[in-house]
Amino acid sequence: MIRQTKALRLRELIAKGAVMMPGVPNASMARQVERLGFDAVYISGAGMANATAGVPDIGLLTLTEVVQLAGYVARAVKIPAIVDADTGFGGSENVGRTIHELEAAGLAGCHIEDQEFPKRCGHLAGKSLIDIDEMTERIKAAVAARRDPDFMIIARTDARAVEDFDRTVGRAQRYIEAGADAIFPEALQSVEEFRDFPKKIDVPLLANMTEFGKSPLLSFTDLAGFGYRMVIFPQSAFRVSMKASQELLRALKESGTQKEWLDQMQTRQELYKLLDYNPSAERWLGLSD
Repeated sequence: MIRQTKALRLRELIAKGAVMMPGVPNASMARQVERLGFDAVYISGAGMANATAGVPDIGLLTLTEVVQLAGYVARAVKIPAIVDADTGFGGSENVGRTIHELEAAGLAGCHIEDQEFPKRCGHLAGKSLIDIDEMTERIKAAVAARRDPDFMIIARTDARAVEDFDRTVGRAQRYIEAGADAIFPEALQSVEEFRDFPKKIDVPLLANMTEFGKSPLLSFTDLAGFGYRMVIFPQSAFRVSMKASQELLRALKESGTQKEWLDQMQTRQELYKLLDYNPSAERWLGLSD
């Protein structure tokens, strides 16, 4: 019996309908996503940069770092995970290596964008695009490099923040011709643009519902109705956790105790359950839980 790969599972899911993908910066949060019944998870590039290195999302993590961090997530869960691969970490040859490494780490797919390096967050001003031909070469290299034909190559275009809607569609069509399995139109600017984009593109589409950006916050149901097959919420959980930790730290600084926050904390037992950890199994080593 041939074992189903996570990449194939992802393709099966989006063939049936839209898939909601909460974003995570680490493997523990990915376990929460899985335990709460989501079918797939998204590994946010901004999340990895912000949460792990404490730096902004401007391409400062290396391929080695992204592969290691994304690999932790992919190995921690049974559901498919896709990852933000920024600009592919270089030219066409570098993109090929990126795909090899991410596949080997257990990812089900990745997206590669058409920004110039150093990249910027997709919802910030000042982005610059590479030439269409250069991006199509990156996509071709990515497709040629994958060993598993089901590993999903998602072409992200940041053109809407730089060019108009029609030229963004035109870029997406060229990327499909180059072999992209799916398209991620970043930072569409109105409900109408989200509605109209699927009418012009005949491959699976990914919608990004990040907060405080250029795009309106639409519901998963609305986006599924428009025809999107993947909907990511890249930083939602991270933003809430950072706000909560800020408030805890402020209270701790003022009062000198965390006792009033216990009912808002994940308990030790809840953490161990999430991590599939049985401390009693290690007591023979003389370790304390």
